[in-house]
Amino acid sequence: MDELKQYRVLVTPTSFGKNDPTMKPFLEEKVGEVIYNTSGKPLTSQELRPLLADIDGIIAGLDEFDTEALRHANHLKVISRYGVGLNNVDLEFAEHNNIMVTYTPGANSTSVADLTVLFILLLCRPVCLASEKTRQGEWPRISGLGLEGKIVGLYGFGAIGKEVCKRLAGFGCRLLAYDVIPDEKTAKELCVTLVNKDDLLSQSDFLSLHVPVVSSNHNMVNAEFIQRMKQNTFLINTARGELVDEDALGAAIQSGHLAGAALDTFKEEPLKQDNALLKLPQVIITPHMAAHTDSAINAMGWMSVNDCLAVLKGEAPKFPVIRKGSV
Repeated sequence: MDELKQYRVLVTPTSFGKNDPTMKPFLEEKVGEVIYNTSGKPLTSQELRPLLADIDGIIAGLDEFDTEALRHANHLKVISRYGVGLNNVDLEFAEHNNIMVTYTPGANSTSVADLTVLFILLLCRPVCLASEKTRQGEWPRISGLGLEGKIVGLYGFGAIGKEVCKRLAGFGCRLLAYDVIPDEKTAKELCVTLVNKDDLLSQSDFLSLHVPVVSSNHNMVNAEFIQRMKQNTFLINTARGELVDEDALGAAIQSGHLAGAALDTFKEEPLKQDNALLKLPQVIITPHMAAHTDSAINAMGWMSVNDCLAVLKGEAPKFPVIRKGSV
């Protein structure tokens, strides 16, 4: 393992090793130096630039690894994404500069699915409001919705979408899903009806987003998209904030076309206090916490560490997005 002692690794996810005290010492023992992000938040491109000189490997969180940042990485061999989202990594630059990019598929699927189902239940039953009112000395009569008989639509039927369906199987709701690559076998096993996009939007009582961000779907949930949604639908987003036009969503909730939303991700994070969505009681807002469970953090950590070290040793990683020399 001495060959790894020549390498320097930058670790940017602030939750790295949080629930496993062996993870950081393991990495520190393997390589020559480990530099951690101590800011408590994802780093901007400008903040990353002075850190990247002479770095050989990166275990990368939600930081902004754009062209300008990566140009400062003169020794970089691997970007090991701690998660599955790749919209903050300039994949084209990495490919053209012989930088391997890996990710951690499936590591946080169950945790994100858990929060998605919790969001649906909280939209049905306003538990947070009821608890707050009761603590204030009130004894309110607060009605909710039953999930039984409702239609839950999944925009995206990948690993997380399938885990959501598994969890909803016992609630008596009908499950619809749309995906550009429909998995008919799994849909049949999970009693999910695959539909086209228009039917998904027009029939769903709850619409949950489960797709990655690509250039073609930025602001996908815009005013036109929302108008095609069923009246009084709830929107759930535990995917990426870039999918949603936040102004259009807020307007649709204020007008009464949508009943509400539950959002864990936003275009700009941390969320600014002047964001209009914060003023809408029909919107549940959390700070991008879907993957922050002990099981997900541990899985993302070890998968990203193992692939980072594999590349530095000249071995093939298990979960490559871009292979070195693929250009």
